[in-house]
Amino acid sequence: MEIIGHTVEKLNDPTGILEGDRYEFFLNLVISEDDELFSEHGVKLKVIYAIDSKGPRIAQYHLLENVTEKVLDFELEDDELEMVNEYCKEHANEENA
Repeated sequence: MEIIGHTVEKLNDPTGILEGDRYEFFLNLVISEDDELFSEHGVKLKVIYAIDSKGPRIAQYHLLENVTEKVLDFELEDDELEMVNEYCKEHANEENA
């Protein structure tokens, strides 16, 4: 799995209930054909990334098929989660967030 691009948007909490900041990432992925995550339609990863008193972390994620937006019932492996966490940490505070 390789991350080749993303979009990110800072989420507003109009209630003020949530502590810290939340970001919604859509990560564009390249997945090899021999990987169980592979789809001929392409795969993207939707990540809710939180930065709060618990530290920066992935609060939630879903793998989506690009064309259909169908949620894929797979979990990322620990090394993939670490790569996604580092990527999101690096890009969370972009100017257009």
